Amino acid sequence: MNTRYNPYILLISIHGLIRGHDLELGSDADTGGQTKYVLDLARSLAEHGDIGKVDLVTRRIIDPAIDDDYANPVESLSRKARIIRIAAGPDEYIPKEQLWDHLDSFTDNLLNWLNEQPSLPDVVHTHYADAGYVGVRLTNMLGVPLVHTGHSLGRDKRKRLLASGLSRQEIESTYNIERRIDAEEEVLANADVVITSTKNEIEEQYGLYNYYDPSRMVVIPPGTDLQMFHPPVSDETISFSAELDRFLSKPEKPVILSLCRPDERKNILTLVEVFGESTQLQEIANLLIVAGNRDDIRDMDTGAQSVLTNILLLIDYYDLYGKVVVPKNHLPDEVPQIYRLAASSRGVFINPALTEPFGLTILEAAASGLPVVATENGGPVDIIANCHNGELVDPLDKQAITNALLKLLQNPDTWSKASRNGLNGVRKHYTWWAHAESYLERISQQHGTYEPLPYERPAPRTIRYRDRALFTDLDQNLLGNQAALEKFSDLMRQNRRCVTFGIATGRRLDTALALIKKYKIPTPDILISSLGTRIHYGQSLTEDAYWPDHIDHDWSPERVRRVLAELPGLELQPKTELSHFKISYYYDLHKAPAVDDIVALMRKKEITANVLFSFGQFIDIVPSRASKGQALRYVAQRLDIPLEHILVAGGSGADEDMMRGNTLAVVVGNRHHEELSQLVDQERIYFAKEPYAAGMLEAIKYYDFFNTCEAPEA
Repeated sequence: MNTRYNPYILLISIHGLIRGHDLELGSDADTGGQTKYVLDLARSLAEHGDIGKVDLVTRRIIDPAIDDDYANPVESLSRKARIIRIAAGPDEYIPKEQLWDHLDSFTDNLLNWLNEQPSLPDVVHTHYADAGYVGVRLTNMLGVPLVHTGHSLGRDKRKRLLASGLSRQEIESTYNIERRIDAEEEVLANADVVITSTKNEIEEQYGLYNYYDPSRMVVIPPGTDLQMFHPPVSDETISFSAELDRFLSKPEKPVILSLCRPDERKNILTLVEVFGESTQLQEIANLLIVAGNRDDIRDMDTGAQSVLTNILLLIDYYDLYGKVVVPKNHLPDEVPQIYRLAASSRGVFINPALTEPFGLTILEAAASGLPVVATENGGPVDIIANCHNGELVDPLDKQAITNALLKLLQNPDTWSKASRNGLNGVRKHYTWWAHAESYLERISQQHGTYEPLPYERPAPRTIRYRDRALFTDLDQNLLGNQAALEKFSDLMRQNRRCVTFGIATGRRLDTALALIKKYKIPTPDILISSLGTRIHYGQSLTEDAYWPDHIDHDWSPERVRRVLAELPGLELQPKTELSHFKISYYYDLHKAPAVDDIVALMRKKEITANVLFSFGQFIDIVPSRASKGQALRYVAQRLDIPLEHILVAGGSGADEDMMRGNTLAVVVGNRHHEELSQLVDQERIYFAKEPYAAGMLEAIKYYDFFNTCEAPEA
């Protein structure tokens, strides 16, 4: 290992409630094992002598319903580790399924924050699909390696939910699953390293994806805090035992412990049914279900409310009073006590989830000397194989669950062996120190493989002092209404002292310049051509020297042409529309595969690129680091103009990523605006009634662009 490599690692985990103390685990479906994982990871990496510093970036939340801690922009975790909170969307807390439309704004805000720091990160490590979406865009801009940990995956989740009886429509409306899966495909196509917790995760979950590349995947299991989680100590007083005394008629019996969020996927209801239908289990054990904290079930979100209500209904149905405990509240520092309480009773820990990406609770139970029964779907397969500390079961097979619990509870020797094995296995395979060592060894292999963009890039002198900019496409915005174009051109000339004028077009440089001259359009200060693959500045058309090298990363135009050559309904456009970085096709809607199928094919062939569909008849393939939106953000950094002061006019699908995020945007009212109809509910995007340049004039007035330059209050 190169000890001179002291990387600055940026971890991104967006959803849930994340703070450095008193984690509210189980408070909702988004505040579970992942939040603890990323905090433990940040701390353990920062303790490693060869790591420079670690920032854990999450979403800033300002909400009277939750603690003020989550509004704090910076929270120190240790000498080299911090939590950084970045604004995105509404101030209040929202579930992860509602975050998707705010992720581009999160990316823009995070990039702004990074540009104010003394140094940029050497590695970006994202957690879950939403952070992966951000990470792809961020690393494309920074030119640094992307590391990703999925935690759970959409395709696997959808498969399990379908098996449980939910329809595809129900799954999509509840979980926004298609958007999540698309983000996961994109991050797999762009990530340099994918860190998983188990081999099962690679084979059974990532294997479902088009861009499945095991060579980029490495198993580095998370660690366990062995100071916090340990076996019972003789004569230890466990205060939580009073909770059991309140509800149980025979509290001295062994405890079957389940500890998880009140989430349908955790399959707690099946566990209650197993217990209720087995007189043997009821005779020899009590059931303790620790399912988050609650004050009033009626005030909880719909999913948690349904699970907890049905637990209580099942307790009543099976008449389990005096045999089951479902405590209302517990403190975070009581969790280790709860494991030790179950272990001291010679009980069993059970995780009956429909699928479990890893299973931190299984490690915590093992470290406490508690044998386990766990789902055979996901991470527990590897844990049980390494530790030999319990039984794997089909979570939908009630008899199998019953038999596994009875095997451990009724056989003292089997219980003792599983308990010893768990203690030894955790110490051998699952420590955070070992995780940090393996982590640094793996990411060190990426050192020197990237050439980041220069941190400081002086803006061209002629436009350095302008505080706002307007960028527009050519064909669907400027061309089409000559009278409106003349009005727009006059307005831009009148305000050239304060505004930078830019054109972002899919056309090549030469054809774009010919149109600008023909229609007497003001010469742009910035000309982004060929769908963001070339950038020129000023009257002299000075080409940006850094951009071509930056976007050439992982680009193979020959492979693109080869893969798409045999597809029906695709016809290569004339050479005048092609370049090294832009491969363009005419698209026949009636003969060609769906655009999504073309994207899937390229991912299966391990081609990393952007596929852009526009005007219902063109498909363009460009490098993954190239697009109008990425070029615009690069230029905005170079000009030092806030995205909030940039008005972007678009009219087709190729303009979408320019318009998402913090820019002010307008969709002009031309016949192709339906390609951008999914943006209708986005903040800071105005849908003009008028087409072409008239629609742009409408937006300039709407945003008061030459004065306040902001979206009006809703």
